[in-house]
Amino acid sequence: MSSSYFAPKGGHPGQDQLLTDRAMFTTAYAVIPKGTMRDITASRLPFWEDTRLWVLARPLTGFAETFSHYVMEVAPGGGSDRPETDPGAQGALFVVEGTGRLVLEGAAHDLTAGSYAYIPAGTAWSLHGTGEGALRFHWVRKAYQAVEGLARPDPVLSHDRAVSPVSMPGTDGRWATTRFVDPDDLRHDMHLNIVTLLPGAVIPFAETHVMEHGLYVLEGKAVYRLNQDWVEVEAGDYMWLRAFCPQACYAGGPGPFRYLLYKDVNRHMPLGLG
Repeated sequence: MSSSYFAPKGGHPGQDQLLTDRAMFTTAYAVIPKGTMRDITASRLPFWEDTRLWVLARPLTGFAETFSHYVMEVAPGGGSDRPETDPGAQGALFVVEGTGRLVLEGAAHDLTAGSYAYIPAGTAWSLHGTGEGALRFHWVRKAYQAVEGLARPDPVLSHDRAVSPVSMPGTDGRWATTRFVDPDDLRHDMHLNIVTLLPGAVIPFAETHVMEHGLYVLEGKAVYRLNQDWVEVEAGDYMWLRAFCPQACYAGGPGPFRYLLYKDVNRHMPLGLG
């Protein structure tokens, strides 16, 4: 499947733009439209050169608590030799634009749009832009939950084109998931997948489950149900769902509706308040 991925470019709207917008933050979900990723909302990180980012999700008490999600923009030649300062944080990267070089445990890997990398906690890595234009990628971080007697996961390098989507039963391939990590591999406590719905396809029930979600729309448009509301979303928009927030959608066309999906998996629920 050939795909294009939306990547924010920043900038700033003019004074003549109306303020009515689709951005919303509720007790069950948030919608962050692509138009909010502007120069004024960008952040920077220690030890990253010629780099800025937009923070789309971070742990918040009483909301989604397991992960953070950045959209990174690295200028040509920029990057970091010390990208992660938390030794307990694992990460998953997905490139949406440009080229870069990831050095993971001493081995170099060239990244292009569609590249995926899973980086286990405590792994030495670096990343730099190598093209004439900016390198733009998603970086999802989560504190790894180790389990006694269960080995830690290995690094994973893959690509959107290298993984065959798995169709949901009874959909004739109209609803499918690209899984970069084997869902039966219980060493992993997070997944970053790509969900694809063809025009007119639906998630046919209100999914209500314990996994927290971050959904970045890579391509297309849809009407998405979030809790009790139906919201229009398009490429570049982000949805952030806390546990048990009902969700469903209709894919609007004319092309595929594709989104990058984070969820926490494969661990016992913590008991008690502490």
